[in-house]
Amino acid sequence: MMQRLCKLLCLFAISVMSGQANTEVYLFDLDIANGDPILSNPKNISNNEGYDNQPSFWDDDTVLFSSTRADQTDILRLNISEGSSKLWVTNTPTGSEYSPLKIPGKNAISAIRLDLDGLQRLYEYDLKTGKSAPISDLKIGYHVWYNDHILVSTVLVGNRMDLVVINLKDNTNHTYQRNVGRSLHKIPGTDLISYISKENNTWEIKSLNPISGATKKIADTYHNEEDVCWLNTNTLVTGSGKSILTYDVRTDVVWDPVIQFEQEEINNITRIAVNPSKTRLAFVAEESPKVIVQKQLDAYNARDIDAFMDTYADNIKLFDFPNKLFIDGKVKMRERYSAYFKNTPDLHCDIKNRIVIGNKVIDEEYVTNNGTKISAVAIYEVENGKIVKVTFID
Repeated sequence: MMQRLCKLLCLFAISVMSGQANTEVYLFDLDIANGDPILSNPKNISNNEGYDNQPSFWDDDTVLFSSTRADQTDILRLNISEGSSKLWVTNTPTGSEYSPLKIPGKNAISAIRLDLDGLQRLYEYDLKTGKSAPISDLKIGYHVWYNDHILVSTVLVGNRMDLVVINLKDNTNHTYQRNVGRSLHKIPGTDLISYISKENNTWEIKSLNPISGATKKIADTYHNEEDVCWLNTNTLVTGSGKSILTYDVRTDVVWDPVIQFEQEEINNITRIAVNPSKTRLAFVAEESPKVIVQKQLDAYNARDIDAFMDTYADNIKLFDFPNKLFIDGKVKMRERYSAYFKNTPDLHCDIKNRIVIGNKVIDEEYVTNNGTKISAVAIYEVENGKIVKVTFID
């Protein structure tokens, strides 16, 4: 069995190279050498079950991010030098906050607030008084401050987001492009904002002058990744899987992978942010896929059908190796396993060996079933924190 498992390891190592997940916010010290980032002193600064996301820097020594507590998402502020000094900035019983940013010239942040009734608006939160007030009546998804009264934002229109410049002084809104992404950043040393255009099959990073409305293509994204950030005026950085890549807008024609993380807990890197002095970098990563696989195993052994099914995506597919589909979709899977749990009082699964490769977990399993022990291999594939595919090998 182990020999077969090792052969599968080689097979899936090759394939890996070619609902919302549990996420964590990681912080690193940053140096830049020859345009490439060098990261050191890694810290998991959220270390929290659930959704932790959207980091941004208040200043060089303070980071903001959204974090889950008591079934809602609020904004946390972390003093980096003091380490464990965290302060909740928001506490809204009727809603949750996302995507915090410092408001220029104010002791306040802006954040997207999603109320329990579905209303989504951009709010200002005073850090001294704790009071909040809406900034715009538009249904804003993401935003960046150009100055103290001009916002570049993505506004939800149907099933897409449009690029809208909001002038708070004269109360005007101008749409400059339809169908854009969530990554909005000031380009260092310029009067431009970068955004991601999704008009074409290959997404493009473009610049916008919010005053004139002029736009210009900068580069293609790396494999349609959602998030980019700027290390300096000329160097873009993005995450993909377990890798950090850079792109020099003056010379590069392809993205250059510069850092590969071997740590099991760092997967699907997104939401990269850099502090003003370019000495710290934060990003978001999904937890190891083995966590959700272990949750389904625990629920399986407890014969808890609700907890078991909660670990699977709606479009889950079960196969007999190599590609014989026998269950398609969560509804049919629930029907099959509900009866199985009910009729098998001694059901139990022990894991003898486990290998994690990228988003795949390969388990060598011994299953007790009505007094009989069965040896098998199960290959789980995880996307966005849910199991989307299982292949069984008897």
